[in-house]
Amino acid sequence: MDPHAHPGPVARSLAAARVAWEAGHLSPLAARSDGGARAVPEEECGLRSPLQRDRDRIVHSKAFRRLKHKTQVFVAPEGDHYRTRLTHTLEVTQISRTVARALRLNEDLTEAIGLGHDLGHPPFGHIGEAVLDSCLQERFGRAFKHFEHSLRIVGHLERDGVGLNLTDDVRDGILCHSGRSPVPRTLEGRIVRLVDRVAYINHDIDDAIRAGVLDEHDLPPDPIGVLGTTGSQRIDRLVHDLVEHSALAGDIEQGDEAGQAMHELRAFMFEHVYLGTVARREHEKVERIVRTLFEHYCDLPGGPPDGGGAPGADLPQRVTDYVAGMTDRYCIRAFEQLAVPDSLAL
Repeated sequence: MDPHAHPGPVARSLAAARVAWEAGHLSPLAARSDGGARAVPEEECGLRSPLQRDRDRIVHSKAFRRLKHKTQVFVAPEGDHYRTRLTHTLEVTQISRTVARALRLNEDLTEAIGLGHDLGHPPFGHIGEAVLDSCLQERFGRAFKHFEHSLRIVGHLERDGVGLNLTDDVRDGILCHSGRSPVPRTLEGRIVRLVDRVAYINHDIDDAIRAGVLDEHDLPPDPIGVLGTTGSQRIDRLVHDLVEHSALAGDIEQGDEAGQAMHELRAFMFEHVYLGTVARREHEKVERIVRTLFEHYCDLPGGPPDGGGAPGADLPQRVTDYVAGMTDRYCIRAFEQLAVPDSLAL
């Protein structure tokens, strides 16, 4: 029997109970669980809210599974304890849920945005993003931004070109999670936008020390004095600061002292890690790999293999979809097939 056509007693009553619970427990500033409209209207599920369905669609997507083999900062690190794009996504999501719960905001919306925010990252992290953007600018006069591509994935590429048909609030939060994009329209989206930085600054410090790129004594003393000597201390203090100041402001805000300390740590990481000597060496290697593949697929008579994107897309978009969707290891294998003679391949 179709449970949607013939719902049981729990499914029949759950939506009304959810609305009543939200009215009594969530802040008046919180987004509600209808999530706004979908591009294509669809029948609702009796057991899950629209936002819970969005979360499940993201988790079950192919793009989400690929995150486990995409770089966070260090390309193909040797060791089991370095972050990947997937572990970063999970850290951002869980910290964001803590903030949302403390502020009586909508945890389901926060979770869905957190899980989907980085689906559009290409291989090799921000280095790969910069190279792919450069390739597009030079050949086609177009740009590549991972947050825009995240929206393209959930809107057009998943489910063989149909997309996930997510609600407006989730799509807005995914698109606007970056500091280079407009501010999200919901407080839940603004939480993810800020917590993304809280998470990556601190876990990237941890990974940089593990990799020998930094020594803990290299860290700038002033922000460390404000936020703490360990990653867990710094995240804890930043989260407490964020919650307390946001509650007073009725928006998502940091205190001046904590915000300045985080800004100084971020600037330090850009100078010494993200744009440091090791990163510059890696950038050269990544540029050679990504640029070779990009130009190769552009020059193929039929474009990239398997159509390389949603039906009806032009060549630049199909090549972008194909290259951006690669994991690090798949990208390296594809490059080796082009650049390394079969007799020398391992």
